[in-house]
Amino acid sequence: MTIRGFILTILLCLCSFSISFSQEQPTIYLFPGQGSDERLFDSLKFENHQKIVHIKYPIPKKGSSLPEYAKGISEQIDTTQHFILIGVSLGGMIITELKEYLNPEKSIIISSAKSRSELPSRYRFQKAIPLYKIVPPKLMLAGAKFLQPIVEPDRNTNKATFKRMLASKDPIYMKRTVEMIIKWERENPQENIIHIHGTKDHTIPIRNVEPTHIIEDGSHMMTLTQSSPINKILSEYLNE
Repeated sequence: MTIRGFILTILLCLCSFSISFSQEQPTIYLFPGQGSDERLFDSLKFENHQKIVHIKYPIPKKGSSLPEYAKGISEQIDTTQHFILIGVSLGGMIITELKEYLNPEKSIIISSAKSRSELPSRYRFQKAIPLYKIVPPKLMLAGAKFLQPIVEPDRNTNKATFKRMLASKDPIYMKRTVEMIIKWERENPQENIIHIHGTKDHTIPIRNVEPTHIIEDGSHMMTLTQSSPINKILSEYLNE
């Protein structure tokens, strides 16, 4: 074999290995929180995973439940290929519902809840006395913009990004997703969920939650503000 032929053979082998490796890697589907989008994951690292899909949230139909909403979103997932689900806040709740009928290789939720018992008492109060119904959608969105930096001051380290993400949300979307969370009926958590939660999460306080991994001083916004310990945990599971 000539030197040229030898080099071509090596290159073909490397290309074949690269294609095979890429095909074996599961697709990672990323589910953002209620008031965020794909920018929420900018600081997270998905080593060796080239197939990343950002889930888009449509405006829910009037009166939609969280399981019904999750069912519609499932159409964005290619179940003929191996896949992993990673979700933050509302995204984690959606993943919990998807596990009723999907079989992901791994399910990872961050700053979220696996059942309604892990939600703070204000959601249970609103279910009993639904004051949110009299709040106009635009006022609800304005309220979220006002309260976010107060409830989660840690977001101020990425203030501009969080403001832009929240500003991009449709008022109708915000009101209907709030209603879905308040009316969420799941009582029993799904099994085999990796749950990462921060000790300073004021939106979903850790006192109600049973996470598998705890981030000290982590806030509800920690995927952007404190990504290093989260990346360490993700690396452990994604590279198994």
